[in-house]
Amino acid sequence: MKVAEDQVVEDDTGFQDDEESFFQDIDLLQKHGINMADIKKLKSVGICTVKGIQMTTRKALCNIKGLSEAKVEKIKEAAGKMLNVGFQTAFEYSARRKQVFHVTTGSQEFDKLLGGGIESMAITEAFGEFRTGKTQLSHTLCVTAQLPGEDGYSGGKIIFIDTENTFRPDRLRDIADRFNVDHNAVLDNVLYARAYTSEHQMELLDFVAAKFHEEGGVFKLLIIDSIMALFRVDFSGRGELAERQQKLAQMLSRLQKISEEYNVAVFITNQMTADPGAGMTFQADPKKPIGGHILAHASTTRISLRKGRGEMRIAKIFDSPDMPENEATFAISGGGVTDAKE
Repeated sequence: MKVAEDQVVEDDTGFQDDEESFFQDIDLLQKHGINMADIKKLKSVGICTVKGIQMTTRKALCNIKGLSEAKVEKIKEAAGKMLNVGFQTAFEYSARRKQVFHVTTGSQEFDKLLGGGIESMAITEAFGEFRTGKTQLSHTLCVTAQLPGEDGYSGGKIIFIDTENTFRPDRLRDIADRFNVDHNAVLDNVLYARAYTSEHQMELLDFVAAKFHEEGGVFKLLIIDSIMALFRVDFSGRGELAERQQKLAQMLSRLQKISEEYNVAVFITNQMTADPGAGMTFQADPKKPIGGHILAHASTTRISLRKGRGEMRIAKIFDSPDMPENEATFAISGGGVTDAKE
């Protein structure tokens, strides 16, 4: 039945491009003469949808064991027939953008700053020094993403990739109490993985893509806390900087594709570094987020977090394609991120 539904979407013209077309299964390639063995090889590296093929270069496909250049060409050709690879009008694209949802941060002020919350089909990056609330925000999102929200948002499951050993299930229980939801149900809906190296972190994304495909439309949020910690450890000094940035670019490109392919929100946290050259330009704050221009360009929305008085924190839009540069104050309570009490 699923295959039949997918076919209907494919044959339909216009923008009746619903949830179904997001999950156009790679198995449909069989109808275009691609054998099952080759489809299994694609799935083994996390390519599970027809769109996933479009998002992968021929060179990367040729690197998959058992796929020759001729086979790759045939696969690309078959995928091209099933997808509209050309241009579309802004009106058609705006209809597709209606599928974008927002996950609330737990603070109305913060949500307003972000235009509704953490956006799907995008990478939202929060950076700040230690104690600015990055991990607390990650934990709060683990609970709020499960709750039904505005504009028909149904809530869903979350994948949490932890690189700094800061994930605490007990923290989720406290936040669940605030929203009056069952502890066990909340914890059951969060899939957790601890990454130990930057390579391991990249391999986990293959699992993430497979999981998102297997349970299409069920997962709503992917959290990585933090994106750069392991790259900082695995690559040291200027001699390895170029390689580090290239590997980072590949990971961020993969994240962006996953967010668009499966319509999920991606939230990443990032660390700061002292900027030795900032003193020369008389900047007020001589610190900057790590990851350089690669990370700056890859993140759709960047939020700068800094400490206020007591439990207060200040969030500032650092970069966004559609939100003005502005600030919002929020607080960190026992129940996670909440509105600041004046």
